[in-house]
Amino acid sequence: MAIIITRFGLFVVIAALIVLGVTGNLFSTSPFVILAQLLAVALAVWARTSFPAGAFRVGATPAATTVIRSGPYRLVRHPMYSAALILIWSAVLSHLGAWTLGLGVIVTTVVALRIVLEERALRQQFGDYDAYVRETRAVIPYLI
Repeated sequence: MAIIITRFGLFVVIAALIVLGVTGNLFSTSPFVILAQLLAVALAVWARTSFPAGAFRVGATPAATTVIRSGPYRLVRHPMYSAALILIWSAVLSHLGAWTLGLGVIVTTVVALRIVLEERALRQQFGDYDAYVRETRAVIPYLI
C-alpha cells in the first residue's frame, strides 16, 4: 500500500483536479475562491522554485542533500501539499455536494498518507529533520 500511495499520490491529486474541471466544479465566480486558488498556485510555484537545482522529485523519496528551509519551507514542511489541498478544498467548498466532498476527503487522505511516508524517508535521510519538525508545522503555519 505504501508504494501505491508514494507512486500514485500525485496522480490522485491531478485526477481530482481534472474531474473537478471537467464537471465544472473547479472554478468559481466567487472572488474568495479565485483568490484562494491563485494563492495556492503561487504557493506551489514558490515551493518548487525553492528547491536547489536537480533536487526536485515527484516521488516521496528526497533528492536534496539537506533539509530545505528556505522559501515557504520556513513556514510549512509541505507547501506543495498545502497548495494542492487549498486548490482542491476551495473548489469543493464552492461547489459543495456529496461527491465533491467525497473527492476532497479522498485527496486529503492520500496527501496525509503521502506526508507520513515522506516524513519517514526524510527522518532516515536527514539527522536534523526532527528539529525541523519541532520548529515547523506540516501544512498550515502555526496550526497543523
